[in-house]
Amino acid sequence: MTALMVVLGVIVFLMLYIIIIYNRLVKLKNRFKNAFAQIDVQLRRRYDLIPNLVEAAKAYLKHEQDTLTHVIEARNQAMAAMKQASAHPDDGKAIKALAGAEGLLGGAMLNFNALTEAYPDLKADQTMAQLSEELASTENRVGFARQAYNDEVMVYNTQRETFPDTLFTGMMGFKEAALFEVKNPEVKERLNVSF
Repeated sequence: MTALMVVLGVIVFLMLYIIIIYNRLVKLKNRFKNAFAQIDVQLRRRYDLIPNLVEAAKAYLKHEQDTLTHVIEARNQAMAAMKQASAHPDDGKAIKALAGAEGLLGGAMLNFNALTEAYPDLKADQTMAQLSEELASTENRVGFARQAYNDEVMVYNTQRETFPDTLFTGMMGFKEAALFEVKNPEVKERLNVSF
């Protein structure tokens, strides 16, 4: 009878411990999903600003349609990747696709900014100055949100890889979360928008 009680006690203890592990991982997963939602808000703000910026520059950059078109196409690709990542922030492939699209958008914006430097009238335009200031502020917010997300992902991944949690994470469906890392080295830093 005592042996049966000990076995039942061990089984109950194991079940409680597995429940604790599961709940802790759910909590950490929800934290990094929330952190991604903050990135989503800031990126959507940036995606909304970019067409306004391009539209304001069109009058001055009539001969530079390729650059303007490239910026809008890169923005649209990034928006599509963002929709996919927003729907599944725990899908590492979606996050990596978003990071790649953001790298392309960042490169397009760097080309756009370099081009606008050659047009003093455009730099002096009040609308361009205001939009550029809003975009620079948004870029800072994106950077802070990305850092917070990556910190939460690191905590989650560390927890799921620690013993004894690692024994159960696979069977519980807790996959590794991907960091949001921009691949273009020129874009890793905040975009410097000045007009």
